[in-house]
Amino acid sequence: MEQHAKSEPGTGGASGAAPIDSRSVLPTHRDHYYAGGWQRPLAGGYFELTSPGSGESLGRAADGSVADVDAAVASARKAFPGWRDTAPLERAKALRRFAAIVRENARDLAMLDALDCGNPVRAMVGDAEIAAAQIDFFAGLVTEMKGDSIPMGPGRMNVTIREPLGVVARIIPFNHPFMFAAGKSAAPLAAGNTIVLKPPEQAPLSALRLAELVDGLFPPGVFNVVTGGGRDTGVALVAHPAIAKVALIGSVAAGRAVLRSAADTIKPVLLELGGKNALIAFADADPAAVAEAMIAGMNFAWCGQSCGSCSRAFLHAAIHDRVLDEVRSRIGAFRPGRPDDWETTMGAIINRTQHERIVSYIESAKSEGAALVCGGGVPAAPGLAGGLYIEPTVFAGVTPDMKIAREEIFGPVLAVFKWDDEAAMLRDVNAVEVGLTCSIWTNDLNAALRTAHAAEAGYVWVNEVSRHFLGAPFGGIKQSGLGREECLEELLAFTQEKNIHVRFAS
Repeated sequence: MEQHAKSEPGTGGASGAAPIDSRSVLPTHRDHYYAGGWQRPLAGGYFELTSPGSGESLGRAADGSVADVDAAVASARKAFPGWRDTAPLERAKALRRFAAIVRENARDLAMLDALDCGNPVRAMVGDAEIAAAQIDFFAGLVTEMKGDSIPMGPGRMNVTIREPLGVVARIIPFNHPFMFAAGKSAAPLAAGNTIVLKPPEQAPLSALRLAELVDGLFPPGVFNVVTGGGRDTGVALVAHPAIAKVALIGSVAAGRAVLRSAADTIKPVLLELGGKNALIAFADADPAAVAEAMIAGMNFAWCGQSCGSCSRAFLHAAIHDRVLDEVRSRIGAFRPGRPDDWETTMGAIINRTQHERIVSYIESAKSEGAALVCGGGVPAAPGLAGGLYIEPTVFAGVTPDMKIAREEIFGPVLAVFKWDDEAAMLRDVNAVEVGLTCSIWTNDLNAALRTAHAAEAGYVWVNEVSRHFLGAPFGGIKQSGLGREECLEELLAFTQEKNIHVRFAS
C-alpha cells in the first residue's frame, strides 16, 4: 500500500460532495477517555483551544495531571492480561473494524483536523486513508510475531517466543493529529499491548473524536486518551513506572527529554524526530521535474510542518537557474487559505509562537545575505484575518553557515544551494546533526546509488520525494530518531523475546 505524505492542488478530497458544517464535526466529549468511558480531570482543569486558521475558539479540553495519568495507566494495566490473551486473529478483527470506522468518517475527521491544526481539509482526507491503511496493514501481521527454534541435540528443545510488552505510551505531534493518533495505535494494539495516547496540546480534538467513534470496540482500558495543555501530562506518562515503552513523534529536543526520563525506569523508546532533509539534483536532471519535486517535497500544503520535508535543495550549477525559474512559475499553486475551505491548497501555522519563530528565520535569512526567490511575507487578504499564515518561501544563495541552512524551521521555508563539486556538496548535506530523509534526482544510476550510500539519512528516494510505502521501514539516523516504523519491525518493536528451554524427561 503506497502512502502519500504530500498533497497536490486539486487532489485528495471530494470537493463535489455535500459540504460539511464545520462545527458539527467537533467532539461532544472533552474529558479524558480511559477504563472504557469519559472521565473528568481529577485536578479539575481544562485548557482553551483556538483554531489557527481563524483565531476562533474551539472550546476546551481536559488538562491532564499526574493523577489522571496514573488512573489511565492503571486502567490500561488492568486490561492488559485480557487483551494479551485475546487470540491474534480476534485482535486483527477488531483492528479491521477500527480501520473501517476511520474510512467511514474520513471527511468529518479531515474537517476536524483542519479546524484544529490548520492543515487544509482537502489534503487531510488522505490522512484518514493513510491511517486506515496502516491499521489494516498491522492487522494482517498479527501472526508474524514468530519465534525461532534453536537446535540443542537429543533430549532438549529450545525455542523463542514473542510477547507483548504491556502498557505503551504513544505521544502524538500536531502536524497530522488524527493520522498519527489512529495509525500509530495499530502496531501496539496488534501486538497485544494496551495503549495510552497523548495527543498534541495544540490539536487534541481528533483524538477525542476517535475515542468517541471506537467506544465499545475494544475491551475497557485497551485504548485510552489523556489530553494535556502543557508538558506535564507527557512528562508524567513517560516517567510512569508501569509504562512499558514510549513512542514519540516530535522534535529532537522532545526526543532527548524522553530518553532522559525513560532512563530512570530503563524502558525502551521508539523515536521519530526532526529532519533538515536534502534534495540533491545532478546536472542531468530535468529542471521541471526537480522544481516540482522541490515544491512537493517541502509539503507546502502543511506549511512545511513535516519532519520529512526536504527543506534544503542542492542544485547543480548547470541547472540551478532553470530550476528556480520553474519554481517561480509553479509555486503559485500553493496559496494560504482558510483550512476549512475545500479549495484551499495551503493551510495555517499551528500557533502564534511557531508563526513568530518562522518569521524570525525568514528575517535572519535576509540579514545573512540569502536571496529571496519568492514569498517571505504574511498574507494580507481580508479573508485570512485572525489566522496564522505565511507565504511559501524560497531562498537561493544559501551557504552552510546561515541559520536557515542548519536549523529545522518546521515552516514553509526552502533553502537552495548551488553546487558543482560533489564531494563538497555531500559534506554540506551531511553537516547537520539529523538524518531523516533525502531525495536524489539524476538519470545516472551510478551517481544515484553512490549518493544514496553517501547521504546520512534513514530513508532515501531516487527520482521521487515525500512518499511512504507500507512495508518499507521509515526512520532516521543520527539525531533523527531510534527505530523503524511502517513495517514488520514496528510491530516487533512492541514485543519482547522470551527463551524457553526444555529438557525431556528420561
